[in-house]
Amino acid sequence: MGVCSRSQAEKAIREGRVSVDGKVVLDPERPADAERQRILLDNEPVAASTRVYIALNKPRGIVVSAADERGRDTVYDLLKDAGLPWLGPVGRLDKASEGLLLLSNDSVWAARLTEPRHHVDKTYHVQVNAIPDQSLLDRLVEGIEEQGERLSARRATLLRSGEKNAWLEIVLDEGRNRHIRRLLDAHGIDVLRLIRVAVGPLLLGDLAKGQWRQLSPEEVLQLSGDAQK
Repeated sequence: MGVCSRSQAEKAIREGRVSVDGKVVLDPERPADAERQRILLDNEPVAASTRVYIALNKPRGIVVSAADERGRDTVYDLLKDAGLPWLGPVGRLDKASEGLLLLSNDSVWAARLTEPRHHVDKTYHVQVNAIPDQSLLDRLVEGIEEQGERLSARRATLLRSGEKNAWLEIVLDEGRNRHIRRLLDAHGIDVLRLIRVAVGPLLLGDLAKGQWRQLSPEEVLQLSGDAQK
């Protein structure tokens, strides 16, 4: 319903803060019908929040988490004065990565974009400490097996190169933890910068680092359509 995250909801239920039709429920797995039953959180009726969809340009060094046990800055520090409802990240970017991050309180929409079976393309510009040739680019697409996982790129192309470094464009249609870094590391290549520049048809564009904007209804629908292909 866009009120909080699943983990926050589970915690509230186990703490006895949620009731259904006047009875406290302690089992987060118990079915409930929000349209027919009266659900209270901290003795207040739970109502569906207005759906919000935003794009944020995540800076390097920021953690994608509601709270960090080590006290590091999170993406929510960038949103704290915006007057937004609770929002969850749609997918992840690790601390060292940067670029386009989507957040929303529409969990159904978010699931469509992140479920592997929907194969929504995510495009990254990656600076590496090598000058890859076509053979290496082909091997990135062929992929590897690492720790029981299949890691590969849907596409890998050379954008530009200097004497020692190069920029690649790498497209994934599913994302595993540190996917690109692990894939390149398997070929002896270090990532210097990793920037997500697009999710499906949605481009990062000229959105400034650390800034965010709301998606238009057309953009939300475009992403939904892309997730259903």
